[in-house]
Amino acid sequence: MTTLSAGIMLFLIMDPLGNIPIFLSLLKDVPPKRRRRVLVRELLIALGVLLGFLIGGQHLLSLLQLKPDSISIAGGIVLFLIGIRMVFPPADGGGIFGKSGGGEPFIVPMAIPGVAGPSAMAALLLLTNTQPGRTADWAIALIGAWLATAMILFFSTYLFRWLGESVLTALERVMGMLLIALSVQMFMGGVAAFLHLAL
Repeated sequence: MTTLSAGIMLFLIMDPLGNIPIFLSLLKDVPPKRRRRVLVRELLIALGVLLGFLIGGQHLLSLLQLKPDSISIAGGIVLFLIGIRMVFPPADGGGIFGKSGGGEPFIVPMAIPGVAGPSAMAALLLLTNTQPGRTADWAIALIGAWLATAMILFFSTYLFRWLGESVLTALERVMGMLLIALSVQMFMGGVAAFLHLAL
């Protein structure tokens, strides 16, 4: 996998366009002067968590004695479930966040699982374990995807106003379908590696 394709995959997993309506609803009870500070804080926390998984992913896998095949299969399943929820969101409208509570959000649900979700963590574990010598490339891909996500979320109010909820919903469906395709490929790659097959 190239650095660009890894960055695109991580960007699709973070799903900033689909998260715009939910992020806006989570920030509606926060005073306007604090919204950007809260958003910056949550984005930095998410980046720190993802970088921690990127750097310590190999040590975590060796500690748990997990093989790359199992990580690939598990990551494919998680990505598939996230993609399905993007294409067919729950009736309560909570998406991957569940129902939002009142007050100022802290870590949950904006940073985790909003930006640094289980699928992004699984993808980073998979990248670092299958090609451990390219940690710098994966860091570039992660930071690039995070910057694109941060820019979209910073202008979420204007994007929501210009595009409307229906366009954002359609974009989320498209991103979900792409994510499902990536998840199937990841799952098949894990099964093929386990069975020593060539795809």
